Order: sequence, then C-alpha cells, then structure tokens
Amino acid sequence: MTGPLDSFGRGINYLRISVTDRCNLRCIYCIPPEGVSQMPHSAILSYEEIQTVVRAAAELGINKIRLTGGEPLVRAELSKLVRMLSQIEGIEELSLTTNGVFLKKHAMELKQAGLSRVNVSLDTLKPDKFRYITRLGELEAVLEGIEAAKEAGLEPVKINTVVMRGINDDEILDFARMTRENGWHVRFIELMPFNGVTEFVPFIELQQHISLLGKLEPCPDSTGITGNGPAIYYRLTGARGTIGFINPLTEHSFCSRCNRMRLTPDGKLRPCLLGEDEIDLKMPLRN
Repeated sequence: MTGPLDSFGRGINYLRISVTDRCNLRCIYCIPPEGVSQMPHSAILSYEEIQTVVRAAAELGINKIRLTGGEPLVRAELSKLVRMLSQIEGIEELSLTTNGVFLKKHAMELKQAGLSRVNVSLDTLKPDKFRYITRLGELEAVLEGIEAAKEAGLEPVKINTVVMRGINDDEILDFARMTRENGWHVRFIELMPFNGVTEFVPFIELQQHISLLGKLEPCPDSTGITGNGPAIYYRLTGARGTIGFINPLTEHSFCSRCNRMRLTPDGKLRPCLLGEDEIDLKMPLRN
C-alpha cells in the first residue's frame, strides 16, 4: 500500500509525530540562548488522542510512524504509546528519533513494546564539543545509548549528524570512519539556517571530504537501509555501515521524494515541515 497521493502525485505513507515540544538539551542550531516558550501540558495531545489519529491514518494507507520531539524520551511512559501504536492494524514500522541521552535506560522496554528501530542525533564525537553544541549533557551517555539500542535489536540504528562549518566539519572523516570501524549508519544533514547558525556544508563538499577515505559506492535498495525517505545512501569499500546524505538546501529534487506528513505536539497536521499550512486535529478530537 503506497498511501494517499498528494497534489504532486507523491505517495504519502509516513507520519512523523512530535510527542512533546520539550527537550533535555539546548542545541545551538535548535534553541536560542534565551530559550523558547513551552506549550502548556493541556495543549499537548494525549496518548489516546495520538492513537486515534494513527488509526485514522492507517485506514488511509499510512504504514510508517516516527516518534520525535523535542526529545520524545522526556515524555513519561513513552513505551506505553509505542505499545498502543504498534498494535494498530496496518502499521508496519514504528521508529523513534532521539538525542540518545536516555536511550540506555529505555532501549529494551521500547523494543519489547514494539518499536522497530531508532535514529540518534549526534553531531560530534568529542566530549567538549558535545557540551558546546548541546549546551549541556554528556557524550558518553549517547554512545552508551547507541550500543544499548543495538543490543536491544533496534536496528538499523542510524546516526543523524548536522554538519556546521567551523564547528564540526573537521569531524566528517571521523564519522565516516565509524561506518568501517563500528558498522554505524551515518547520515550527514545540511544545516537549515537558524538562530544565527548559518554556515552549512553542501553535499558536494561532504562527498569530496569523504572520498579521501576511498570510493563511495551507491547503496542498493535491497540492503534494507535506504528506505524511501529523502536520504541518498553510499557505502565506503569494505564498510559494514553506510553513509547517507540529506540535502534540503542544495538538492533541487529533494522535495520530489517527500513521502511524509507531520503532527505537532498540539495536534496540527502539517504536509510540509518548511511550510505554514496546517490542519488543526485537536479541536475535532476534543469536541
């Protein structure tokens, strides 16, 4: 089942659900130094309301669900929601994007509740730089979370790395080496300018850096890694892991492969992350 078609003829089968606007980190490209106002708890959809939305979406052909935030693991009893959604007929994949800080504690219970896999946001392999980018937190907790997710069977674990010129672009090769040494699946993401952090590194420059380690070979769909999202995947010769590129700024065909909609914590359905169009689902859910 490919899901409903949008006005551009794209099959929409993927729903990203932000379960909270809160986060335990304060990443420099995400939150300004003065912080952001938070939604009142009463404005955020309950687990039962999210379940109702997903049931309706599944009936329309949505078969993939991703839970995001904020940081989804700061919401209490997230495994309860995972169990509720994993039992909905038609949902074939249920995944999670997390900063990984609390993943070691929750990986096994999430797997047992029905979670398929996780993506972990990690922009540096250096402890001091991790504290600079996130403004708090410890790198070791994230690395332990990644290993716990792999041990729990939440694979493939994908590492999302936002590349920022002058901040972490000196670690591009370090992350690429991890696909050989640790079998990581690393996805380099072009920075969307925000909060004064504007120096993104384009896709072509990333490729040129990584080619110093060897040839990048296109990764076939049959690997089970590529999926049908916006990332373009490659593999270094001899590597167990893969290298993906997500290029919203420099790839002109980026939007043509979009297959997803987004649900905000307060129940707004958005067909495009960068657009302002939205449909309020909370009002009919509560009225």
